[in-house]
Amino acid sequence: MKTIKLGSSDLQVSEVCLGSMTWGSQNTQEEAFQQIDYALDQGINFIDTAELYAVPPKPETYGLTEQYIGNWIANNPDKRKNIILASKIAGPGLPWIRDGGNITGKTVKEALNASLKRLQTDYLDLYQLHWPNRPQPHFSQHWPEDVNYAEINVEREKEEHLEILNALNDCVKEGKIRYCGLSDDTPWGINEYLRLAEIYSLPKMVSIQNEFNLLHLTDSPHVIETCVLNNVAYMPWSPLAGGALSGKYRNGAKPANSRWTMAQRNGIFRDTSQSHEAIEAYHGVAKRHGHSLTQMALAWVYQFNGVTSTIIGATSLEQLKEDIGAYHLELSEEVLNDISRVIKRYPVPF
Repeated sequence: MKTIKLGSSDLQVSEVCLGSMTWGSQNTQEEAFQQIDYALDQGINFIDTAELYAVPPKPETYGLTEQYIGNWIANNPDKRKNIILASKIAGPGLPWIRDGGNITGKTVKEALNASLKRLQTDYLDLYQLHWPNRPQPHFSQHWPEDVNYAEINVEREKEEHLEILNALNDCVKEGKIRYCGLSDDTPWGINEYLRLAEIYSLPKMVSIQNEFNLLHLTDSPHVIETCVLNNVAYMPWSPLAGGALSGKYRNGAKPANSRWTMAQRNGIFRDTSQSHEAIEAYHGVAKRHGHSLTQMALAWVYQFNGVTSTIIGATSLEQLKEDIGAYHLELSEEVLNDISRVIKRYPVPF
């Protein structure tokens, strides 16, 4: 597997990143260990987690995913230097995480120290802000009028950004973080952090991870353009749209222990009639060309112009093998054209 430079950092990351959010909910510690070992054997060196995980988020599983990874590191101390490890501080809204409060300079340091303890490591290669303090058009809030941007206090946002950057800078100087990144943010958020970093000689955000898949394309072109032109790594999460693009929910199916059988904080917002129509259309394309829907959907994201590293997740080793196998699938021009025709029919299915 190829590696690629992570934005303006000096980190070389695999073009596929191992996501971990199901570990501690849908996956046991033993299964998490199996996934890590298999991914490393396949050339993946990039693992992404978050203090929030496992998902769906709830108080009893908060931080459990990081604990699982920390136990793996404790069992494999010689391999820590070979992995690029990323985690995230949760944004506001979850009452069991710092009373649901905003990200501040103080909470950055508190959350980071807690993550390092759970992960049983002295440093993180990448530390990310899971979502902004301000209202943002993610998690199905991208429809017109979902967010009233005129009500956002811009000056307060800038002050918070600067406070957060100063705290991250302290952590970098202490050797606890190598680089900083964003998650679930927008062109304004990216550019504001970059502007402040340049003015005050503070850490530059080197990456952003947002949802991006054949059912959710809102980051193209504006977020991806912002990333490419500012040398910020763009990392799609949920390239299978929460598993929907595996085809597992076709014809009304709800497999046991699947995501759509669980209560979701934001509801099962991908489950719409348009989504199901689009999935059937993509399934038809995949079948026509002799591909599985899962691998075709993943390969499309892996090969998308502007994508640095794609974050995948699996609830079984077999799923992980198929997901990683899709990295080696080259989609023909004919397949890409057929996919484009479906995109134009269903540009915003959910």
